[in-house]
Amino acid sequence: MYKLFFNLVFKRMDPEQAHYLAFRWIRLAARIPVLRTFVAAVLAPRHEELRTEAFGLRMHGPFGLAAGFDKNAVAIDGMSMLGFDHIEIGTVTGEAQSGNPKKRLFRLVQDRALINRMGFNNEGSAAVAERLAARRAVFRTTVGVNIGKTKVVAEADAAADYVKSTERLAAHADYLVVNVSSPNTPGLRNLQATESLRPLLTAVREAADRTVTERRVPLLVKIAPDLADEDVDAVADLAVELGLDGIIATNTTIAREGLGLKSDPALVKETGGLSGAPLKERSLEVLSRLYARVGDSITLVGVGGIENAEDAWQRILAGATLVQGYSAFIYQGPFWGRAIHKGLAARLAASPYATLAEAVGAETRKAVK
Repeated sequence: MYKLFFNLVFKRMDPEQAHYLAFRWIRLAARIPVLRTFVAAVLAPRHEELRTEAFGLRMHGPFGLAAGFDKNAVAIDGMSMLGFDHIEIGTVTGEAQSGNPKKRLFRLVQDRALINRMGFNNEGSAAVAERLAARRAVFRTTVGVNIGKTKVVAEADAAADYVKSTERLAAHADYLVVNVSSPNTPGLRNLQATESLRPLLTAVREAADRTVTERRVPLLVKIAPDLADEDVDAVADLAVELGLDGIIATNTTIAREGLGLKSDPALVKETGGLSGAPLKERSLEVLSRLYARVGDSITLVGVGGIENAEDAWQRILAGATLVQGYSAFIYQGPFWGRAIHKGLAARLAASPYATLAEAVGAETRKAVK
């Protein structure tokens, strides 16, 4: 039914307009008590065997919404209603910005992929912090806050910009993510180099500890799939050295060659980050490499090309405690989360593992022995 609706309605609309239309419907449904209860009962049934703990936080399951969908923290309850076990909002920048000129979001339907060059369009950390402070949760969920660099801020001043956002948002975040891997902010990916990343992460950690004294806010870093293997290793080593709580692997890719893309070449040539099914293989490779390097010392989050329960299960076996999705939601619709959870529960029951925690990294451990 959703695929028919997508082909008849959303496929004919500008992708960004379709996104905001669906977003409004989700937010509206979450405001109506009887409707939201019914929708959550259908789309977000709980599976006790999938309960997950990551960086000290207990979640209904391992499957979350990746950053980029809810940039301004306006639909947390709506997305929880649809079955996401954690919601990562953002990317939020120190100052409000409108992002890159439109048109900036493209569907590669044949490839089940998206290209975006949104450019961190968001209302800024002050406005988002105010909204989070005023929020009265309808559904209990974990809220991560993904922060990035304001475009007009020079690379040399990036740490101060991230600190500004941290000071405003840390108190409202169940966990914080430093995003240094979007391809749509000039110079941002340069911050993944360890000589730049070390002082940046140190400054954010100190700001979070200074701002929130009653608890330790978990801190993660999100990396690109386009890093060379030795750079992936360097980030892994740095994360362990600094005592980070996690790494998110991976963001979108700027690669196009070697991905077997079938869509119109004019679409494929659009600049920006590619997400969705074509990212699956490289994202899994990076995740496996990270787990082989860090083991269980820090939490890994697998994202990129996850379309179904089998994809999510493979990420868990490779080393991910949590998995996230976004692009496939556009193509598969509101029953996606339900299908992921049902499929994960079935795979766990058929496996030799008693819990998801036992399954985390099992295949990677076998491979490195």
